[in-house]
Amino acid sequence: MARSRNHEEWTKPPPFTQDEYVDSRIYSDEDIFEEELDKIFKKAWIPVCHESEMPNAYDFRTVTIAREPIVMTRGKDMKVRAFLNVCPHRGNMIERRPSGSFLEGSPSGNPRHMTCMFHAWQFDMKGRCVYISRQEEGYQDRLKKQQVGLRELKCEVYFGGFVWVCLDDNTPFETVEQWSAGSLECLKPSLDEEPLEVFHYHKAIIPCNYKLWHDTNCEFYHDYLHYHNRITGFNDSYFARKNMGFDNGHINVGSFEVNYDNYEGFDSRAAISFPHLPPNHWYMIDMFPGVNFNLRGSSLRCDLMTPLGPDKVMIEFRGLGLKSDDEATRQSRIEHHNSIWGPFGRNLHEDLLAVTGQGASMHPRAERRQILHGRHENETIHDENGMRHFYEEWGRWMDRLPADPDQPFLEGDNIKKAAVAAAT
Repeated sequence: MARSRNHEEWTKPPPFTQDEYVDSRIYSDEDIFEEELDKIFKKAWIPVCHESEMPNAYDFRTVTIAREPIVMTRGKDMKVRAFLNVCPHRGNMIERRPSGSFLEGSPSGNPRHMTCMFHAWQFDMKGRCVYISRQEEGYQDRLKKQQVGLRELKCEVYFGGFVWVCLDDNTPFETVEQWSAGSLECLKPSLDEEPLEVFHYHKAIIPCNYKLWHDTNCEFYHDYLHYHNRITGFNDSYFARKNMGFDNGHINVGSFEVNYDNYEGFDSRAAISFPHLPPNHWYMIDMFPGVNFNLRGSSLRCDLMTPLGPDKVMIEFRGLGLKSDDEATRQSRIEHHNSIWGPFGRNLHEDLLAVTGQGASMHPRAERRQILHGRHENETIHDENGMRHFYEEWGRWMDRLPADPDQPFLEGDNIKKAAVAAAT
C-alpha cells in the first residue's frame, strides 16, 4: 500500500538513471545562474525581435542579453544591424527607450544619429562615430572618430523575419542555420513564403527560473492542466505526435489537427491558416536555451525568455500573422491568438500559474530535490525525452551533471554507468 515518505526517503535519489532527473539547485543556485549567462546566453544565437517591429529606415529596438544592453537599428540601406548599446566614451547607455526612430533629432544630437545624452557623442546606423563634441580642443590629434565606433554584434534576419543576435564573435555557429541544426525546417516553408508581421506583444516577469518555463513548453504531459487542450485535442493523433531532438539542444513537436469546434464558443479555424500548413494544424519548436515558436492554425506565437535572476525571468510574447492580411483576416487572427495565448487566453495564464508554483517551492534555501524527467512513451509528446535532450545539452555547455551539479558532465552512456556504479 502506498504511503508518504520521511525525510531520508524523500531525499533519496529516485529509481532512475542520472539522465532521468535533475537536481533542483540548477533552478535556484546563484552561482549556477551566473555561469549560465556566461557559458550559454553569451554564446547562443537569440531571436531578439521581429523585423516588422522596425519597418522603416532609422527605426530601432533595444533589448538585453546576459545583462548586456543591445540596440538594433535599421539603416538607410534597410539592413538591420546590432550593437552594444554602450557609448565608448564613458560607458553610458546610449538609448534607453524600448523602441522608436532616430529619424528625428534629439535634444542632444542630430537627426539620423544615435546620440549619447551624456556628452553628445554621435553614431550613425552603421555604428560609426560621426561626431565628438569639442574633439580637437579636448583630444587634439590623439583620438580619431574611426577609433571609437560602437561594438557591432553578429546579427542575422532569418526564419520568417526574426532578428537574431549573438554576442560571441568566435561562435562555432557562424549562421543561425548552423545553430538551428535543422530544427526550424518544419516551419520554414510556412514562415518564409511571404512577409510576417507582429500584431500582438506583451511581456511578463515571472518569479521562476527560465528553465521551468522552457520545461512547460517542452512537454505536453502538462496538457492535463489545460481544459481547452483536453477538449479540443485528446485523440489518437494527439498522443501519437513525436518529440524530435536536434543538435544543440533543440526539439520540435509534430503536428495534428485540432478540433476547435469541440470547445463551446469556438469554431474551426480552417479558413485562415499559414502557407503550406494544413488547416487547424499545430507545430511547435523549442530552441535551446530559451526560445519557443508555436504555430497553431491561424497564428504564430513566439516566446523569448530573458533570465533576470535564478528565480526571475522576463518572457516576451509575440503573436504574428501575414503582412498581407486584410482587416477582417487580421482581426480573426488576433481573436484566435488571444483566446489561447493572450494574457487572458484559455492556456497561457494556466501555464504561468503552474511555473509560479514551481518557483515558489525551489527557492535557494530549500533542501535539494530531484525533479523527475523519467517518462518514456516512445518519444511521443507525453514522453519527457525533450527535457532529457535539453538538460543533456545544458550539462554539456555548463560541464555540470544536471542530476548532481557539483559533478562534471558525463556524456551519454557514461551517465548510466556512473549510476550503476553508485548503486553498487
